[in-house]
Order: sequence, then C-alpha cells, then structure tokens
Amino acid sequence: MNIFISGSVAYDYLMTFPGLFHEQILPERLKSISLSFLVDKMTRQRGGIAPNIAYTMALLGEKPNLFATVGEDFEEYRAWLEKFGVNTEWAKVVPGKYTASFFATTDNINAQIASFYPGAMADAAELSLKELKQKPDLVIISPTDPSAMMKHAAECRELQIPYLYDPSQQILRLEGEELVRDMKGAHFLFVNDYEIGLICKKTGLDMNQILEMVDIIIVTKGAEGANIYTNGSDVHIPVFKEERIIDPTGVGDAFRGGFLAGYAHGWTLDFCARMGSLAAAYCLEQNGTQNHHYTKAEFITRFRENFDDEGKLNSL
Repeated sequence: MNIFISGSVAYDYLMTFPGLFHEQILPERLKSISLSFLVDKMTRQRGGIAPNIAYTMALLGEKPNLFATVGEDFEEYRAWLEKFGVNTEWAKVVPGKYTASFFATTDNINAQIASFYPGAMADAAELSLKELKQKPDLVIISPTDPSAMMKHAAECRELQIPYLYDPSQQILRLEGEELVRDMKGAHFLFVNDYEIGLICKKTGLDMNQILEMVDIIIVTKGAEGANIYTNGSDVHIPVFKEERIIDPTGVGDAFRGGFLAGYAHGWTLDFCARMGSLAAAYCLEQNGTQNHHYTKAEFITRFRENFDDEGKLNSL
C-alpha cells in the first residue's frame, strides 16, 4: 500500500538541570527575569510525529513515504530513516532554515522549561499532493503547520484520496468549523481520549454525530487501551502488557505505525489495533521516540504470546 505521512519533523534537545527552578526565581523581579541554567546532561533525539509513525511502519516491513518540510540539518536524520526503509524523497529541504526543534530543560522535580522552534515546519504548506506522480492509497494528516494540514485535507478530498485525520496537538489552534470541515470525508479519525473531548467541545458534536462524517474513529486511552468506533460498533482493544515503563513520549505515534502496518495488509481493524498496542509497548520500554527496535520475527513471537493471530503475521 502506498502511504504518505504528512506531519512535523523535529529534533528534541533534552537537558537536565541538577537543581530546582523555583529556587532560582525571584517573584518580585519576574518582569526583568534573566536566568541561565548550567545543565549536566543533554541528549538530542530524533522526533516529529510523521517520522515517528514512519519508523515503526518501516520496522514492520512497510515502505512509508515521508511528506514534510525539513531544514538543512536533516541529512543525518534522512540517512537514519532511509536505513530502515522510509522513503524520504518527499522530505523537502527549506534553504536557510533548520529542522523544527524542541528544547526542554527539566529539573529535579520534573518541572520543565521548554521552547519550540518551528523552523522548516512553517513552510509545510508549500508541499502539494498534486505534485505526486502516483496517487497514494492513503494519506496521514498529522500535526504540523495548521495551514498545511488544512491544505492537504482539502487536496485529499479534491483528488478523492482516502485520508487519516490526526489533529491531536493542533486541536487548540483549529476552530470548530475547521475541525468539522476536515473530519468530513476522512476515512479515519485518530485521537486520544482527552482530544476527542476537546473536539466535541469545540464542534458541539457528540460521537454519533462525528461518526456520520468519519468512517472509523480510533481513540487511544493510555493504560486503558483503545476503542474502535464505527457506525453501530464499539470494540475495545486492551493495552499490551509492557515489560517496563521508561518513557511515554511517542507511544501514540508507535501505535499508529503498528496499526497502519496491519492496515496495509488489509487486516481487520481490531487486529490492526492489537498490532498498534504491541508497537506502543515497545516504544514505552525505551527512552525517545525512535530508540525501540525489533525484527519482524521478534514482533510476531511476542504478539503470539498474548493474541491469537490466526497465522496472519506470517505474511509480514
């Protein structure tokens, strides 16, 4: 299946401060605050929703297409993704800009001070699905610059391309009528439990009304698993039991990647969601969003320890 993934691409710079932020702040001088924290650790992690999803899909043998704008510092990241089988032909470098970057410093009680530089992500609307040589089977519209999300959803509708709508972190930036417009005609809506509540509040719609617009709604619920809603049906998918909990960052992206790998094979929605559940567990057990790794054989073995796969995974 020819799947294109539109969304953010970013580097995450994560630092730790061996003290407490609140001890360094003078409340009476907040208007002239000027602080510099000497950190003792820093890591740079590859991130961004689009490559996170693509990475997990590639681990499971798929060849997803990254459809995003990136900066001049992307080449090392490109080589990493290509090594696992992600097609980065449509990762467009924006001259004179860096790849979007997230800078976060965390203190000893997990208080955090962070900044986000959008960089090349701000140019994502320059990409057009109309430029593709071959019509995709499915387009993933995940959080990036809101104008790009709206443009690519409109192009999918115009070109009659099925799309998965995943507004998640950008729900706060989108108006209710914008959410309604881009949910209409979407094949999938992918959100977590809190996000579906926000969508209902901003649009004034309930789940049944949204299902009149969207074929399938997948709602992830953290430790409570996930639910698949279709017209007249609500199927619960249990969480896959993790071996340890290290870092929840990127778990939702890994779920999407596992789900889409199954969907590319034409398997049932509940089976795809179980694949997503296991992929999410692998991510949860490691730091970062792309530091988990497994072979297809390892994935199949662990899957069979918990689910009856009816032999389907043999064709991965």
